[in-house]
Amino acid sequence: MPFVRIDALRAGSDRLDALGRAVHDALVQTIAIPPGDLFQVLTSHDGATGTLRYDPGFLGVHRDDDLVFVGITMRSGRTAERKQALYRRIAELAQEYAGTEPRNVFVSVTENESADWSFGDGVAHYLQYVQNV
Repeated sequence: MPFVRIDALRAGSDRLDALGRAVHDALVQTIAIPPGDLFQVLTSHDGATGTLRYDPGFLGVHRDDDLVFVGITMRSGRTAERKQALYRRIAELAQEYAGTEPRNVFVSVTENESADWSFGDGVAHYLQYVQNV
């Protein structure tokens, strides 16, 4: 179950939706997330009361105000190769669905363990699931 946060500067609802679909489709295609496993927070920053700060040339990547921050929190266990495939596919689909150039897609993955998830009711659901399997 990945939890995804997407932040973009001055993005309308159509662009945010397209970016959300791009990330979700990439997760399904590259690391076998079930299609119905969708938990996302999509945020547009207006540049006045909320903005994004970034280095426009860090590590030789030339980004601009179309930059999109994608934060993915998920359980640990994916290989570096699968993560690289995920990053590549997110960038491809962000360009296809939302017109966002791959150079402007910043992705960060944070991993945790089964005990770190509650889907509601104050229950660590993955722990119950593992015990009942």
